[in-house]
Amino acid sequence: MDIRIIEDRIRQYNPKSKRDELNAFKEIAQEIALFSLARGDFFKHAAFQGGTCLRIVYGLPRFSEDLDFILNSHNPSFSWQTFLNDIKLEFESFGLTLEVKDRSQADNVVKKAFLKENSFGKVLQLSYARDSSDVQAINIKLEIDTNPPQGSEFESKFVEFPTPFSIVAQTMPTLFAGKLHALLCRQYVKGRDWYDFTWYVTRKTAINYSFLQHALLQQGPWKGQEITINRDWVCKELEKKVQAINWSTASKDVEIFLQPRELQSLGLWNASFFKHFIEKIAD
Repeated sequence: MDIRIIEDRIRQYNPKSKRDELNAFKEIAQEIALFSLARGDFFKHAAFQGGTCLRIVYGLPRFSEDLDFILNSHNPSFSWQTFLNDIKLEFESFGLTLEVKDRSQADNVVKKAFLKENSFGKVLQLSYARDSSDVQAINIKLEIDTNPPQGSEFESKFVEFPTPFSIVAQTMPTLFAGKLHALLCRQYVKGRDWYDFTWYVTRKTAINYSFLQHALLQQGPWKGQEITINRDWVCKELEKKVQAINWSTASKDVEIFLQPRELQSLGLWNASFFKHFIEKIAD
């Protein structure tokens, strides 16, 4: 591989600022990592999920940070180590220097690893000059759920960079169910979750209620409870959430991941705005 492939790819994003250019490179790095995982048969055992999946596979108009995955079946002995070595070699084939660290703990269901690339400012010909006060490294966290809730649905998808390859991803209805689980159960407010929520709703995305129910029973305030999950229940619980959120603070969480044309909508964020979208959740 040639470093110029990455430079050409960055130019295709037509970045308007240093931040745009950095976001573009980070997404390219995410795709290189996915490419390495696909070559190592990772997707025979796991599927891509989360915000970066929504961005790269399904076209969400915001950048994302981490690479999230879910195993096809329970496997507490899963290890990132072999895959991390392959990812490191893949980055080196492009002339990039990558540090990899496995931060998994044996008793944790979610196994974590971290990628750090800090050579891009030296080896890439970028459009915007960088100085010592700029971000000098990109960091990508890898997470995989080794005890997945039942009910997930998957499909094969194609990614085009650095060369076309195939991965397995959760379907949009399953991803929406996972996002709803996060909105209902996360103990802190993440504005990116609510941005993604409106995106799902405007696309009339169905909800995989089976996956949502199993996830709620497995983790969160409804763990182990006998509850009936349907559209009415979801809407009722979401309406409770939106009344208690500081929307000015929540919107700041997502700003750095949006391109300029997307920023204007953040000024509309309040409880009424999100109640409008809750009412439009598809049956």
